[in-house]
Amino acid sequence: MKELLKKVVVAILTLEARAILRKYRPRVIAITGSVGKTTAKDAIYAALGGGPDIRKNEKSLNSELGVPLTIIGVQSAWGSAMGWVRIIWKGFRMMSGNKPYPKTLIMETGADHPGDIHRIARWLMPDVAVLTGVAPVHIAFFDSIDSIFKEKQQLAKHLRTGGWLALNADDERVRTLVNSSENVLPYGIEHGALRAHNIQMVFTGGKLNGIRFDVRHGAEAPIAFELNGVLGNAHVLAALAACAVGITEGMSLKIIAANLKKHTPTPGRMRVLDGVNNSIIIDDSYNSSPAAALLALDTLKHIPTTRRIAALGDMRELGSHSIEAHEAVGKRAAEVVDLLITVGIESKVLAEAARKARPDLLIKSYGYGESAKAGAELAKDLRAGDIVLVKGSQNMIRMEHFTKSIMADPAKAKFLLVRQDSAWLEH
Repeated sequence: MKELLKKVVVAILTLEARAILRKYRPRVIAITGSVGKTTAKDAIYAALGGGPDIRKNEKSLNSELGVPLTIIGVQSAWGSAMGWVRIIWKGFRMMSGNKPYPKTLIMETGADHPGDIHRIARWLMPDVAVLTGVAPVHIAFFDSIDSIFKEKQQLAKHLRTGGWLALNADDERVRTLVNSSENVLPYGIEHGALRAHNIQMVFTGGKLNGIRFDVRHGAEAPIAFELNGVLGNAHVLAALAACAVGITEGMSLKIIAANLKKHTPTPGRMRVLDGVNNSIIIDDSYNSSPAAALLALDTLKHIPTTRRIAALGDMRELGSHSIEAHEAVGKRAAEVVDLLITVGIESKVLAEAARKARPDLLIKSYGYGESAKAGAELAKDLRAGDIVLVKGSQNMIRMEHFTKSIMADPAKAKFLLVRQDSAWLEH
């Protein structure tokens, strides 16, 4: 009965959302991919200048329910029946009245099952579609990575006539779409017409503070970009996605760079935070996947320090790929860290792979529900200069509890960490 009611609500809200799009005709920028969707969405919003004329999905409300909610301009009512009635009523008022409405919608779209993107894209019909990359994430209900790619492609296939396609050309599958549309802007670090060069970490007063890089579009002179409070090529690629969208909107790279320098980065995605005893935290606790975990470890590897620590939770929804993926991350961790901490059941495979690759590596393993305990125990041992990477899937692992346990000022957790609203804290 509950699933039937959900389908009825989704159907009603979708009809309302379609009517609202026809009535107000906002410009729609849609983003999909296995990794980097939310980071790209937030970077695009910042690059375009933000403000009341631009609306984006809140957090990761990117499903066939979350997208209509964003178009209507409301939050989920969760388990409140009256809340859903109020949302439906507001949608009706929006589609039948003449209310102020944003000129641009920035819509993240996700897929847990085959057909998810198709059901959204066929009526969303974006003016700009961004594909961030494909990886074995949420693969439990897909046959292969190629089948995930086929699903993500649906966003590109349903572009509005004359629309633009922005592609992460560093992804070999996504790169095959370069010639699929008349208006295509490929971006990347290694490939693409829009490229990032000279990527460097930024230190202010000896303290790690962010990243700096140059962006070149075609034959134009390079423009310097600086992102504060974050690390990693994932943020560089998100900035490039924002540049690609900005260019399609007629903006200059210089203006985009200025807007992104003021951008407050998304919590839980390679954020640089102060740890206890003058240690440094790289908080990547929002979620985890094999590709993202390997990328985070590569970033950690290149930070100059005396001791590197990785706290890694389970990577979920990998289906038959789980053992192989955890082993690969474990082997990479053994090459990078001085101390490995794992949280969860599946991460025991990761720990064992790391131990086989490097028998002398210090490894500590914890079970479900013990992320805060693991963090509290590490906090006693942290010292100045230590760098701690924190990463894990959100389901059951909740590595933000680990991060909070080692923060210099845990009172700032509600501003700096993911999943700090009451609905999550009650779980």
